[in-house]
Amino acid sequence: MARVSTYINTQGRTEEAFEFYSQVFRSPISFRQRFSEFPEMANSLPEHERDGIMHIELSILDGHILMGTDMLESAGHEIRIGNNITINLEPDNKDDADRFYNLLSQESTEHSNGMSDMDWGAYWGCCLDKFGVRWMINFAKK
Repeated sequence: MARVSTYINTQGRTEEAFEFYSQVFRSPISFRQRFSEFPEMANSLPEHERDGIMHIELSILDGHILMGTDMLESAGHEIRIGNNITINLEPDNKDDADRFYNLLSQESTEHSNGMSDMDWGAYWGCCLDKFGVRWMINFAKK
């Protein structure tokens, strides 16, 4: 089933933030994945970033999902207004994923290199739309 979630980026404090949100919303963290779980990726990171959060999920308020990641300083990622919150779309099929990406990335000055197959098994892309809203499209292939 397709869904929309809110994606939160922090500079190395994602786990701390989600532990806090877990207490606020009295809801357990339902998924936690570290960069260290992907050896090829982890080996390319400085030691202090390897245990960082690649992906985390927490269900709040009647099932809305908060997701998050640690932005990596070593990859040149820097938190600023506009990239700390992302609307994450999880369409039911690849055609919708492509359609969302193609329409949202029109006139975009900041985007991934199109939709791509990723190491974690998803078909993924990200863009900043012409209004400055950041979108992530993540189709989980079955």
